[in-house]
Amino acid sequence: MYFVEERGKRNIFKNFDIITFLPVVFLAIFGLIVVKSATMTRTSGGTKMIIVQSLTFILGCIIAIVISFFDYRSINVLISLAYIGSCFLLVLVLLIGRGEQIGSRSWIKIAGITIQPAEFAKVTFVLTVSKYLVKLKETSDIKDLLKLCVSAMIPLSLVVIQKDFGTACVFVAIFFVLLFVYGLSMKYIAAIGGSFLALMPVMWFFVLNEKRKDRIRVFLNPELDPLGSGMNVLRSKMTIGSGRIFGKGLFKGIQTQNSAVPVKESDFIFSVIGEETGLVFSVLVVLVFLFILLRCIYIAKNSEDIYGKFIVMGFVAMIGAHFIENIGMTIGILPVTGIPLPFISQGGTSMLANFAAIGFVLSVSKLRKKRNKKKTYNLL
Repeated sequence: MYFVEERGKRNIFKNFDIITFLPVVFLAIFGLIVVKSATMTRTSGGTKMIIVQSLTFILGCIIAIVISFFDYRSINVLISLAYIGSCFLLVLVLLIGRGEQIGSRSWIKIAGITIQPAEFAKVTFVLTVSKYLVKLKETSDIKDLLKLCVSAMIPLSLVVIQKDFGTACVFVAIFFVLLFVYGLSMKYIAAIGGSFLALMPVMWFFVLNEKRKDRIRVFLNPELDPLGSGMNVLRSKMTIGSGRIFGKGLFKGIQTQNSAVPVKESDFIFSVIGEETGLVFSVLVVLVFLFILLRCIYIAKNSEDIYGKFIVMGFVAMIGAHFIENIGMTIGILPVTGIPLPFISQGGTSMLANFAAIGFVLSVSKLRKKRNKKKTYNLL
C-alpha cells in the first residue's frame, strides 16, 4: 500500500484527466489557424494577434495544469482574494476603461497590455457563488443567503454598468444553472426568471442605447436594415452557407479574405470556420464542444463533494453559454452580443480565463480519480 501511494506521488501526472484536456487543446490550436486566416487581410497580416494568441494559449495550458495540481477545497483564501481583485478591476474599468466606441466600456490597458476584467470575473464568480451555495446547503442560514446574493450581484451589476449585456447574460446563466444544481425548486427559478423578464421594459426604455435596440430589432427582422445593423448577421449567414460541405479551403475563403464579415477574428469567427472548412469541420467543432461539456457534466456527477459539483457545473454554464450564444448569433438565431467562441476566438484574456476554468475542472476530476483508486485499494 505504501509503495503504491509513493509511486503515485512521484508521478504527478498519474491522475491527470487527459481525456478532458486534449479536446480543449485541439480547439485552441484549431483556433490559432482560423484566427490566422481571419487576420491575413490586416496590414501586418495579423502577426501581433497571432503572437498574443499563441503566447496566451501556451500560458493558458500551463495555468490549467498548475491549477489541476491543487486541491480546489483548500484554496478558499485565494479564491476570496481573486474575487476581490476581479471586482476591483471591474470598478477600474468604469474609471479608466475603453471600448465605448464599439458599444461597451470593457477593456483596460495595464503596462501596455489590454485586458478584459469581466473574463476573469466570470471564473471568480463561479468559485465564489459555489462556495456560498455549499455553506447555504449546510446551514440554511439567512446570513449565508445574503452573502450569496451580494457576491452574485456585485460583479453582475458592475458588468451591466459597463453596458456589456452579453457578458451579463453569461453571469445570469451561470447563476441559474448553479441554483438548479443546488436543488432550488423550478417554481422559484421560474419566479426569478420572471422577475428578470419584468425588468425588460425598464431595460429597453432606460438602459439600452439605440445601437443595442437596433440589434434586437434586426434579430427579429434582419432585412430591416441590411446595409446597417443587419449587415453583420446577413453576411455571416451568407459566408457560412457559401462553404457548403467541405469549404473553400483554409486561407481561401472569398468572404473571409475580402473582409466581407466584420470582427471575423473574434465575434464572427464561426463564419470563417463555415466558409473555409465547410459543414464537415463546423459540425466537428460543435461535437468537440459538446463532448467537453458532457465530459464536464460527468465529472460533476461523480465529483468528490458538492463543492466540486458546483464548480464544474458553473464552468459548464460559462463555456456553454458562450458556445451557444456565439454560434447562435453567427447563424442568426440569437441576437448579436459580442460574445467570443471559447478557445477559438481571438482574445488573450478570454483564452486565459477559459483555461483557468478547465484547470479547476481537472482538479475536481483528479480528486475523483484518486478517490476511485482508494476504493480499489480497500477492496484489495
